[in-house]
Order: sequence, then C-alpha cells, then structure tokens
Amino acid sequence: MSTTSVRTRGLPPTGIPTLRRFARTTPGLVIAVTLLLVASCAVAAAVCAAGIHHRIALQDKILGHSEPFAFAAQNLYAALSEADATAASAFLSGGIQTPAMRERYNQSLAAAASAMGDVTAGATDIGVRTEVAEIAVQLTTYTGLIEAARVNNMSTYPVGSAYLREASSLMQTELLPGAKQILDRGLAALNVEQASVGALPVIGLLLLVLVLAEIAVASWFLLRRTNRQFNIGLVVAAGFVVLAIIALVAGTRVAADEIDRGRAVGTERFEHLATGRILAQQARTDEILELIARSDITALEKSYAGHMSGLLTELETGPQSAVDAVHKWTASHDKQVRAYRGGDFATAMAQAIGTDPDASPAQFTVVETALRAEIEETRTAMRATVSSAGAALAWTPAAIVVTAALAAAAVIGGMWPRLKEFL
Repeated sequence: MSTTSVRTRGLPPTGIPTLRRFARTTPGLVIAVTLLLVASCAVAAAVCAAGIHHRIALQDKILGHSEPFAFAAQNLYAALSEADATAASAFLSGGIQTPAMRERYNQSLAAAASAMGDVTAGATDIGVRTEVAEIAVQLTTYTGLIEAARVNNMSTYPVGSAYLREASSLMQTELLPGAKQILDRGLAALNVEQASVGALPVIGLLLLVLVLAEIAVASWFLLRRTNRQFNIGLVVAAGFVVLAIIALVAGTRVAADEIDRGRAVGTERFEHLATGRILAQQARTDEILELIARSDITALEKSYAGHMSGLLTELETGPQSAVDAVHKWTASHDKQVRAYRGGDFATAMAQAIGTDPDASPAQFTVVETALRAEIEETRTAMRATVSSAGAALAWTPAAIVVTAALAAAAVIGGMWPRLKEFL
C-alpha cells in the first residue's frame, strides 16, 4: 500500500459528502433555513416593488399618452361632425356664406386636421395610423364635394344638393365610423390601464404570505431541534412582513379608490358627454338635410328623433343647461317640421338657420358649449384622480423594500445565536 493511500485514508472526508452530512445536522439546517428566509424576503420585495413600479409607469402612460389620445380622438369625431353640420347650414343659406359661417367651417376642418395629427402622434398601433390616413384621404374627397356643392348652389344649379348629399353620406358612412372606431379603441385602452393601476397585486401578496408561512415553519423547526418555544428574531421578522403586507394593500387600495372615483366622475362621464356631443352634431345635420332634401323627410326625421333621444339619455346626469336647451331645440325643430309640411318653407328656414334666440341654431350652440365645457371639467377631474393614485403608490415600493430588509435582518439576528450554540 502506498504512502499516499495511507495519508488519504487518515484524513477526514471532504467535499460534497461532507456538506451533505453537515446539511443534515442542526447547525446545517439552521444555516439553510436562514438563507431560505433571507432569499424569500429579497424575492418578495423585488417582485412587489417591480409590480408597483409597473403600476406607476402605467399611471404615467395614462397622463402622458392614453388620456390625451382619447381626448384627441373625441375632438376628431366632434370636429368632423361639426364640419358636416356647418357645411349643410351654409348650403341651406343659399350658398352665400357669411364670414362667420365660412370661418366656423374652416375652424372645424382645422380642428379635425389638428386632432388627426394628435391622434397619429399618440398612436402606437399601426392599425390606428392606417385608419387616420384613410380618414385624411376621405376628408380631402369630402371637402372637394362640399366645394362643388357650394359652387353649384351659388350658380343655382340643382346638382349642388346632390353633391352635398353625397358629401354628407361620405361623412356619415366612412369618416365618422372611422373616427368612432379610433375613439372606442382609445377609451377601451384607457379603461384597461386605469383598472391595471388599481388592481390587487396578487403575486406580491402571495409571496409575502409565503414568507410568513416559511417563518412559521422555521419556528416549528427550532422548537423541535432546540426546545425553544419562541425565537425573538423570527417574531420580529414576521411583524415586519406583516407591515410590508399592510403597506402593499394600503397603497394599492388607496390607488384603486382614486381610480374608481376618477372613472366615475371622469372616464365614464367623459364617454357620456363625448357621445352626447356627437349625437347633437348628428341631429343638427339631420334637421338641416331635411330642408335641403325638399322631399319626404320621414327617414331623416326618424334619424333626428333617434339622435335626440340618445342625446337626452347621455345627459341624464347633466349639465342641466344642456338638457334645457335640448328641450327648447326640440320645440324649435317641431315648429320647423310643421312649417315645412305645411308649405311654409321660409318659417322652416328661420327655425333651422335663423338668428332667433329660441331657434335651433341658438339652442344647439348652448348644448355644444355646455358639453364642451363639461368635457374639459371631467378631463381635469380624471387626470387629478390618476395623479392621486400615482402619489399613493409612489411610497409603497420603498416601504416594502425597507420592511423586507428589516425582516431579513431580524431573521439573521434571531438565527445567529442558535447557530453559535453548535459552533
């Protein structure tokens, strides 16, 4: 037998077998439990902090992108509808547009172009960009048809009304549905992101609860191995983990409450007001087209009634000035229809485009102004609640990381005396 073999046999075993035997001893298990608890605290803190930071990023995205995008989409829809109503009013006036009529029409087109730019800039989906490009092309066709209608109307050519009807049909069947689709996408994305900001952080909570369970198991292990009923370090660590859970739940609960409040007074109301504004524009176009058609107005009257009924539904929560104006507008329109069907076209014209404060134009202006102002107010309210939700979340990651670190330190502080007993 060689000298080397004798020396090897005389040494204590080393390497993996030794580590395995040590891991089965009480000190080895104490070290393993300590490392497991510290690692669990670190993982839970990292996951919770990452989840909260993701919510804060979503909150920033809502304020910087999603909400402005939805507002721009609403402006696009409203501007297109207003351009159609204004063009029809100018045509009905005999083609001799007043400076105010022409300016309002040009302003509507400029607002639509500006809104298209805002929507394109805020679009992250190639589908939205494609839809905006299609609307831009169709808007060029629309303005060409309107100009042809105006020129022919000024020359008293009957074909002018045909151009106007074709333009209005293009607006109602192509441009507005395209704008509505963009608006619906924007509002849907906004609702999803708001819900995500206030969502319960299930994974983070489960990990923190798992840490508590591990601490309980570790306490049971120490009881079995050392006959010590309580370990102060583990009790303190459990207390810090509970504090982390409270911080996580409190932060997200406050954020969720703010988001819910913002959706009630902001997003949901914004949807109602935006829809009401669009319905008002479409009803205004309907009543003007009734006089331009110079024929049976049954279909247009049905469309007008549907739009006005929908408008009143959207205005169930106000503003009251708009509700009152809608009722006066309806009375003016009824007078217009009776005059038209009775052959008194001049009176019908006066109700449709006249300057009487009780006529349709004045009442429509009240509705439009009230809705526009209310939309701005709800937008401000919604942005304020989203900001408050972000503020409620801002302190939460630091609180969780600190409490988790203190829990890990308490674990080490509680397990180290037990380990020294065996070393």
